[in-house]
Amino acid sequence: MEERPKIEIMDTTLRDGEQTNGVSFVPREKLMIARLLLEDLKVDRIEVASARVSDGELNAVRMICEWAARRNYLSRVEVLGFVDGNVSVDWIYSAGCRVINLLTKGSEKHCRCQLKKTLDAHVRDILEVVRYAHSRGMDVNVYLEDWSNGIKDSPEYVFGLIDGLRESGIKRFMLPDTLGILNPLQVIEYMRKMRKRYPELHFDFHAHNDYDLAVSNVLAAVLCGVKGLHTTLNGLGERAGNAPLASVQAILKDHFHAITNIDETRLNDVSRVVESYSGISIPPNKPIVGESVFTQVAGVHADGDNKNNLYCNDLLPERFGRVREYALGKTSGKANIRKNLESLGLELDEEAMKKVTERIIELGDRKELVTQEDLPYIISDVLKHEGDANRVKLLSYFVTLAKGLKPMATLSIEIDGQIYEESSSGNGQYDAFVRALRKIYKTTLNRKFPMLTNYAVTIPPGGRTDALVQTVITWRHEDREFRTRGLDADQTEAAIKATIKMLNMIEDKTNN
Repeated sequence: MEERPKIEIMDTTLRDGEQTNGVSFVPREKLMIARLLLEDLKVDRIEVASARVSDGELNAVRMICEWAARRNYLSRVEVLGFVDGNVSVDWIYSAGCRVINLLTKGSEKHCRCQLKKTLDAHVRDILEVVRYAHSRGMDVNVYLEDWSNGIKDSPEYVFGLIDGLRESGIKRFMLPDTLGILNPLQVIEYMRKMRKRYPELHFDFHAHNDYDLAVSNVLAAVLCGVKGLHTTLNGLGERAGNAPLASVQAILKDHFHAITNIDETRLNDVSRVVESYSGISIPPNKPIVGESVFTQVAGVHADGDNKNNLYCNDLLPERFGRVREYALGKTSGKANIRKNLESLGLELDEEAMKKVTERIIELGDRKELVTQEDLPYIISDVLKHEGDANRVKLLSYFVTLAKGLKPMATLSIEIDGQIYEESSSGNGQYDAFVRALRKIYKTTLNRKFPMLTNYAVTIPPGGRTDALVQTVITWRHEDREFRTRGLDADQTEAAIKATIKMLNMIEDKTNN
């Protein structure tokens, strides 16, 4: 039986990932991400900063290293340093870190044009830094910057560099495709040369995604016996980014049967934290962590899932702490709708199912987004029972907006057959409406009113600015978070529809 490869994962979200245009983590965010990477995801190593960047970066590294030392993780925290005599080593050491990732020139062109030095002179400078770091009790890894161009255009330079360093006690030789120029066939060719010439050395591979080949190149490197891989969460990184951890992990496990220490069940949650801190949204179709990747749209797929999971692969959402969903829209069949009804604990006869399916297809043709939360209201509308089913009914409302005056709202609402009226001002028309509602619930009824935690307005996919707008509101009520949506040509009206949906959901839950 072939031995399964053991792959070491080094995540560089906090260093290379922070080089994404517009991304900057504050020290406490860096500490939180470091903790999630090491404790929750269980990556083997993390690269957290570059030396000499700023005082803020120094403070961030100190915070991370102090925390890591208390948990015996210090040997797994690394900082990028430079061939600058003692300067980088002293900076990193003073921050409490004990591993330096030394940036050296991995191509003859970089060495000659940027440093204006010969290979022998560069090797001497590197060895000086390595010896000094070792004298301070630090481990040293080296990056061969621009290795991909180096091994392609000046292989004798690359071999000369490693020959000069291989006996110096360097722990890992890290081979980056700095400009993202390689394809998988080239990675196989060049990595095999490296492994054949230096079978005793530990090689890491560091991919960039300029040609959208980072994941493919990483896996080609694994085929050739590389021992370590560099990743980032959500594929953050310079230019087009680095190889995303979630994708690399899934393919390593499913296609190579490789062994890693990664806890897959935490990938989605940690990716969302990094999405929030970085401000870089995860595309909905991004493998593993995208919002839509475990959503079946076609009705035939839902039908197949009902019949022995015919449309499922090894990427089961439960592996990653997620659940499979079934979209509702113009391609929905009855199977999709039944799946959503099952989740809600609802059941319809065949005639009712036919009517509900027709209505959802009609809404889909109009580009309206139908959600699982909408289903009870669609059912009520289709079966002509909406008037009886809704415990909260907005009878009328009036909002004003005048220059120099705060917006005002007056509303009349029926709750369980009782009519209430209230008025309020606010910072906007919708805010005034919600304040009036809150008065009814908190002052008149002495009940809790949900907290609005997020408010987003979009044009539905394929929509136009003169068509419907979609308002999605996230609410928190009694430690439960949920979303409601409203569609209308008017943004305020769409938000009000979403709010009335929310109130009915709460009333239904209270009644049950």
